[in-house]
Amino acid sequence: MPPETTARPTADKSFAQRWTPPAVWAVLILIGTSWPSISVGPDDFIGLDKMVHFTMYAVAAVLVGRAFAAPLSGRVFSRLLIGLSAFGAIDEWHQGFIPGRSTSIHDWIADTLGVLVGLLLVRHYSRITPPRQDTIT
Repeated sequence: MPPETTARPTADKSFAQRWTPPAVWAVLILIGTSWPSISVGPDDFIGLDKMVHFTMYAVAAVLVGRAFAAPLSGRVFSRLLIGLSAFGAIDEWHQGFIPGRSTSIHDWIADTLGVLVGLLLVRHYSRITPPRQDTIT
């Protein structure tokens, strides 16, 4: 009987498996914010619009945070917070060029708070669960 072998993923495939979900999510965010005259409610400081922003960016942060193989160190955490918050700011700025859309500092704050909560979830969750094994069987 031949020895049993376990196929191991290549570094490129593992990279693609980890980073495809956050890349697809970022594209979906950009598509969603590029539609003219779309609204999910009034631009109140607290409302459905802010919850949508918060949720979209919390999911983005979770996906990006999970793409890292190791738990998030303080340095990586802060860099991801700054980077994803900057992505939210650029997204808000670009909406100013879309007909029927506008930029909003409150939307950006909701984006950033979503990023913070998403990264905190990933950081906390990685501390209470064992590291995952990226193997193909």
